[in-house]
Amino acid sequence: MTYLFAAFRLAAAIAGATAVIATFAYTAEKGPINPFNFFGFFTLQSNIFSVLVLGTAAIVGLAGHVQSRALEVARGCVATYMIIVGVVYNTLLTGLDGGVLLPWANDILHIWIPLYLAADWILFGDRSPLAWKYFPAVLAYPVVWLTVVLIRGATDGWVPYPFLSPATGYGSVAIYAIVIAIAFALVGALVWALSRVRVLTPLAPAGRGQR
Repeated sequence: MTYLFAAFRLAAAIAGATAVIATFAYTAEKGPINPFNFFGFFTLQSNIFSVLVLGTAAIVGLAGHVQSRALEVARGCVATYMIIVGVVYNTLLTGLDGGVLLPWANDILHIWIPLYLAADWILFGDRSPLAWKYFPAVLAYPVVWLTVVLIRGATDGWVPYPFLSPATGYGSVAIYAIVIAIAFALVGALVWALSRVRVLTPLAPAGRGQR
């Protein structure tokens, strides 16, 4: 079953990479691309991270090796990020420019990859429980991303999402920033807690406890 898990992850990684590359090519056809703007969207960044992590997990699985603790933590992090992407986009940003202009690529990056990563984390039990001492790792990247976005919004005026625009008032931006931080903490905590659930167990158990 380990190889089946790896095959699913490889397929998801290829789908995500294809969507990102196609979006870049399609956008480039419309005119010059500012890479800092194009890759400034949380959706694109987190999908790229997901492709890298899923691809690495697939290679490790196909090679018959056991995942390292760092890879398991990375999987927990990208699962958290993509769940947030799926929920936020489909509740707050549907119909708005999210940096993904191709409809089919938009669906892959905002719907199918988030759904896949949630299912992968819940169902595929080829990882051991994540110790809570690693939990701060899930918050590091969102904090850096949000800090950069707020600095850019205050300097060159570019923000990836309208609710983070200084034009709405810094009080409003601060509230959204706090809500975003709480959301990441709550979803991350849920993902960490679910690492203790093993629905489908691989034939060769991970055989590790918390570390």
